Amino acid sequence: MKTELLAPAGSYAKLKTAFHFGADAAYVGGKNFSLRTFADNFTLEELSSATNFAHSLGKKVYVTANIFAKNADFMALEEYFKALESIGVDAVIISDPGVVYLAKKVAPKLAIHLSTQANTTNKYSVKFWAEQGVSRVILARELSLLEIADIRDFNPDTELEAFVHGAMCISYSGRCLLSDYLDGRSSNRGACVQSCRWRYEVRALNATNGESEWLPLEEDEKGAYIFNSKDLNMLAYLKEMEGAGISSFKIEGRMKSGYYLATVINAYRRAMDGKGLSESEIELSNVAHREYTTAYTLGKNTQTVNYDDSQSKGDYTYIADVIGMENGFVIAEMRNRFKEGNELEILSPDSNFKKTFIAEEIYDLKGERILDAKLVQEHYKIKCPYDLQAGDYLRRKK
Repeated sequence: MKTELLAPAGSYAKLKTAFHFGADAAYVGGKNFSLRTFADNFTLEELSSATNFAHSLGKKVYVTANIFAKNADFMALEEYFKALESIGVDAVIISDPGVVYLAKKVAPKLAIHLSTQANTTNKYSVKFWAEQGVSRVILARELSLLEIADIRDFNPDTELEAFVHGAMCISYSGRCLLSDYLDGRSSNRGACVQSCRWRYEVRALNATNGESEWLPLEEDEKGAYIFNSKDLNMLAYLKEMEGAGISSFKIEGRMKSGYYLATVINAYRRAMDGKGLSESEIELSNVAHREYTTAYTLGKNTQTVNYDDSQSKGDYTYIADVIGMENGFVIAEMRNRFKEGNELEILSPDSNFKKTFIAEEIYDLKGERILDAKLVQEHYKIKCPYDLQAGDYLRRKK
């Protein structure tokens, strides 16, 4: 079976971006029960439309319902699962055993994928969940390739999914109380404020004079980001992961921008299709990211903390979304300022990828020539020698 490339989609527009750039499936959240409360997420009507759209392309949609549920959640969950089954979504992603039980009872035709939040780390747990009717287990990020292979051998009929790219959580499989403790927003209910990314200091009480002082931890001169994990990047080890038994490569990022998703999905799609690993590796440096790590996939790793608060901003500036073409002009929605004479580069899943052209003529939709495109979200016409598609992006080398 062909390995699946699974992409996040925090909105309908991002779902279209994911499919345009080569994802085989997308995982999305509804307005409730998802661990990404701050994403746009989908109404039931949007879920129905998104599922129909995906199926028209031969692609799939998985819906997250991976909160750790309380008693009060179950009446609404019952109706939700019945609706998802009726819509025909391809699977629901669940972490809570009680929610698994409910889904099997009220929506027996609805496929269940076990969330990474369930922190499945051994072959016997996978066996247990398969016996409960789970068709796919999204493994904990803390596993090595050897451990995954052992799980695969013991569970040949259960699909295994693993994250290959994106932000990592400092807490075990994302089970964290830090956000709730510091800000009253529960990570396990979808409202994480990413307090692990904050700078921390130790407050010490001077026993001699009773005064307190801030004593910074001495990791480096920039401060102490002791809970701030590096970002995962397994691009160079996809064949090894496939060989270990992973049938779905999952990208993190329902809160990320469409441009970020386009760049990352495109890089993984091209690498999976044998179109150039080194070029794809370079692409992953073109978007904002923390220092990359392979985490624990290759074995024990003590170098997963990102002590620097800042992210690399990438080597390109995101310029515009391509809306369409008209008489040799690309119609684009501006995102960052550009001017006549600038060299623009194309981000596209087709043969136009990385082609460049000079913005020799720029017009607004009134037909007036523009020398400086500086109005955010304004639609501009730019003379272009290539036939671009709606959903492509324009960027500029910094």
